[in-house]
Amino acid sequence: MTTDPIAQRLLAFDACALSDALDSLGLAGTVTGLIATLPGRRIAGRVQTCKLAEGKPPEGAPVRHLGAASIDAAAAGEVIVVEQRTGRDAGCWGGILSRAARQKGIAAVIADGPLRDVDEAREIGFPVFCRSFTAFTARGRVHEAATGVPVRIGDVTVNPGDYVLADSSACVFVSPAHAEAAIAAAGRIAAREAEMIRRIEAGESASAVLGANYEHMLDNEGKR
Repeated sequence: MTTDPIAQRLLAFDACALSDALDSLGLAGTVTGLIATLPGRRIAGRVQTCKLAEGKPPEGAPVRHLGAASIDAAAAGEVIVVEQRTGRDAGCWGGILSRAARQKGIAAVIADGPLRDVDEAREIGFPVFCRSFTAFTARGRVHEAATGVPVRIGDVTVNPGDYVLADSSACVFVSPAHAEAAIAAAGRIAAREAEMIRRIEAGESASAVLGANYEHMLDNEGKR
């Protein structure tokens, strides 16, 4: 469980509310199409990064298992974000890594690439968000190029120290510089949606509740 105060506040929202907040502020950060291995689990935390490249490590490079350095660098409650955009069908995260990350108290892993040992991650209750599943090893196919560097996830550049909120709908990244504004906007959006739900549950028609109010709900957010 994260103890970071901003991450704790982000957990009050789902990914859709935070994505809407970024839209209203004219900010990028939402990545869709990643698979949640534990549907229904929401996570948030600060980001540690790991970037993978195609092929074997360069000659003379230190011999190490990809992902291990990012686990060692991460604090409890943080989220490891892995870029594996080589196009190779090769695991960028696996079962032993998931166990090590869980033991360290890491909140989750987000991987733009294939995940190995999916059932093992589920068995131990460790959340991973990934692009696909595979049984192919990374050995000889991909290697760790760097840790603690900017990575590309979907169409979003993610930096170490950014924040992320993720659930089954999406992974939403927010820089520390924009976190307060995004949380405030998400709070206003969530409050409006809660009022719409109240009215629907009170028996009002969907057309009356949603109508133009819903379509224009974000119009004034970016002007605050």
